[in-house]
Amino acid sequence: MKIVVCVKHVPDVQSERRLEDERLVRGEDDVLNELDENAVEAAVSLVEEHDGEVVALSMGPEDAEEGLRRALQMGADSAVLVSDEALAGSDVVATARVLAAAIEKIGEVDLVITGMASLDSMSAMLPGALASALDLPALTMAHSLEVEGDVVNVQRNLGTVHEVLRAQLPALVSVTDQANDPRYPNFAAMRAAKKKPLETWDLSDLGIEPAPGVIEMVDAQARPARSGGVIVTDAGEAGKQLATWLVENKLV
Repeated sequence: MKIVVCVKHVPDVQSERRLEDERLVRGEDDVLNELDENAVEAAVSLVEEHDGEVVALSMGPEDAEEGLRRALQMGADSAVLVSDEALAGSDVVATARVLAAAIEKIGEVDLVITGMASLDSMSAMLPGALASALDLPALTMAHSLEVEGDVVNVQRNLGTVHEVLRAQLPALVSVTDQANDPRYPNFAAMRAAKKKPLETWDLSDLGIEPAPGVIEMVDAQARPARSGGVIVTDAGEAGKQLATWLVENKLV
């Protein structure tokens, strides 16, 4: 079984984010997208059970290689980074198109696994867009994942609805943070990851025209500093004071 797991190198959610030249600054305190760790764990666990290989795939600037190194430490067998200046600012559709071309170049892929969303944008749109670009069935938001022969089975909870889905391989599955507990690589795994192959491709390697789709930043403002709160001692009028404050601040 050959599994491609798509990952993203994103700014640490604990770091201070900022925009320069109408783009989110990357390369400072960036980490492997936390929700993609669940995707890597799912892929590695399946290969441990059924044999095969896991290829970690990412699109981004050169320093996105660090996120792929983390995936290799977690058990992926090899990695591919698609990096090209023409891809800066790509939207979801363009990103899906590029990743689909890379997956087709990797070839003979049985299963594509992604996290449910990336923590830099939280759109959760890529899994569906990528499945469409690959013309594969999409089983998204899975909290459990099993493969039996040439069939993939997933379970997911959508509000009050519990669903059991299945599809013939090849297919695409996105997993939630409830799917598993990602392993923490030990020192031996970190050393072994340094010897695993990591290739870098650009658009010419994929045969794609430059700038297939770019997001344009219309407006952005820094988040205002938090001001001190107001402490109200309730003497029977706190409810009225709260209601007045909500109305005055146009929050209702």
